[in-house]
Amino acid sequence: MSTLRTLWRGEHPLADAFWTWAVTVGLLVNVATSVLFIIMIMRDWPWAALLLGYGISLPYNAVAVVGVWRSASRYDGPAIHADLARAATMILMAVLSLT
Repeated sequence: MSTLRTLWRGEHPLADAFWTWAVTVGLLVNVATSVLFIIMIMRDWPWAALLLGYGISLPYNAVAVVGVWRSASRYDGPAIHADLARAATMILMAVLSLT
């Protein structure tokens, strides 16, 4: 939990926040919750599916976006890298949240 807290605060280096937490963990969380969603729907448990499918992935996606955004604001490298990380994270999390 403390790792998510430091991600939320933007205390991770930008590369770590983006590649590890937004891309890798973000894909794992969203794929896992999508699979659970499908299983729950097939078992005719729509409320459990909704809670598991969106109740976990949407908050995580919000934490990842905020974390990358804040890490990008502290990034000392080229500004284009920070801007691209912000844009890519917003797009990735929007797509993952809507699917």
